[in-house]
Amino acid sequence: MISVPDVDPAGAFGRLAGFRAELHRCLTARSDALFELVDAVLCGDTPVRSLAELSLSGAHRRGHGSVYAGLNRGRIDIDRLRSALAVVPVPRAADGRIVLAVDVTCWLRPEAHTSSSRVLCHTYGRAKDAHIGVPGWPYSVVVALETGRHSWTAPLDARRLQPGDDAATVTADQLRDVVQRLIDAGHWQPGQADIWIVADAGYDGPRLALLLQDLPVEVVVRMRSDRVLRRAAPFREPGTMGRPKRHGGEFLFSDSASWGTPDTSITTDTRLYGAATVLAWQRLHPRLTHRTAWIGHTGTLPVIEGTVILLRVERLPSGATAKPVWLWSSIPDADPVTVDLLWQAFLRRFDIEHTFRMLKQTLGWTSPKLRDPAAADRWTWLLLAAYTQLRLARTLVADLRRPWERPALPHRLTPARIRRGFRHLHAQTGTPASAPKPSRPGPGRPPGRRNNRPATRHDVHIATRSDRPNSTTRHKPSAAPRPRRIG
Repeated sequence: MISVPDVDPAGAFGRLAGFRAELHRCLTARSDALFELVDAVLCGDTPVRSLAELSLSGAHRRGHGSVYAGLNRGRIDIDRLRSALAVVPVPRAADGRIVLAVDVTCWLRPEAHTSSSRVLCHTYGRAKDAHIGVPGWPYSVVVALETGRHSWTAPLDARRLQPGDDAATVTADQLRDVVQRLIDAGHWQPGQADIWIVADAGYDGPRLALLLQDLPVEVVVRMRSDRVLRRAAPFREPGTMGRPKRHGGEFLFSDSASWGTPDTSITTDTRLYGAATVLAWQRLHPRLTHRTAWIGHTGTLPVIEGTVILLRVERLPSGATAKPVWLWSSIPDADPVTVDLLWQAFLRRFDIEHTFRMLKQTLGWTSPKLRDPAAADRWTWLLLAAYTQLRLARTLVADLRRPWERPALPHRLTPARIRRGFRHLHAQTGTPASAPKPSRPGPGRPPGRRNNRPATRHDVHIATRSDRPNSTTRHKPSAAPRPRRIG
């Protein structure tokens, strides 16, 4: 089912104008400079390369100095802006439920020695068959997914991971805040389908489900292909001595002999992947131990049951060899209809990668060379607000396609093509920013005088946090094969 956006131009225009007015009210210091900076990003026709070039846009009526002054010394009411993003209509899946995706993307700053709070971020594909750690600022982003043959998402929140933060705890708090704001905005009512949260293999799905168990959410995460889960404990016969068993037999992802008969088996023909075969097993759980993330847990470790889904596809769009995908859902007894929706919801998670690409390559999220991480946070929220305005303007602008581009239906225009026509819409919406006042630049440092106050240099933190002892010690990788994971 294709989700068609709002086709009421009057209603869409009113929501766009209302969001722009609310955005201006969220900017509590240097609001006019920051608001016109967002308009300069939206009204440009080329990818954003630098902040100084944005000051030359017709939508930005101030000098280039106000751009940097606004980011460095401006203020944004982040809580109010989060609420403004939650009030905007949220896209829904084919069955009418809300599907949220969470992932971490990095703003790489390898040479910014005077920037604080940098963490060694893992990057992929920057060298042949190697994953390199590059210093940068990792951001955890939550978006709402949408169905249809496009890659639109609805960004709802972004948080920078501080050195020493536990990524799982920060993500759980972030998702809790997003879900609560969606409930307060009326997007979810009691009796409606639970909200689904999809994430990649970097997240601990069972732990995330435990931390969010008091909310109307279900978690769907990808698991590594070397995981080992346990079945439910067998029935205890009367008269049996000793402590009751908490875990049943092993379920090895790498050993098909341990799988047994699946509870669900589905074969579907897809447009991109060909024949897709889905197998599911109910009530499987990891065997938790008092290590790593659970080292501080007091009392008996919980048994977190869920449904394991194995997805095999015939081909990939890129032509590469398709590998099996293992998913874990916090729904312990998912029926065939739910299983069929779960794996499709997970595949929509890759739309968040297109959103990251749009933010970085077109809107220039990582282009500015900002020193202060607080300024980077302000720039991040401004771009999330800009992307939200593009989403609200999907039915209000005409398609200004290039001669070599294919025509597209109005509801299938990409964010970049919506941005081309936003400058014509900008003249109709107007701007709440006041006209700039005449001013004269300061004298600056006298010629020939050296800077006697050099900026402080900061070290790079190895990781956000790890509960393992001596986690900051770097060891030489072993040539021995990796042992089998037991949880």
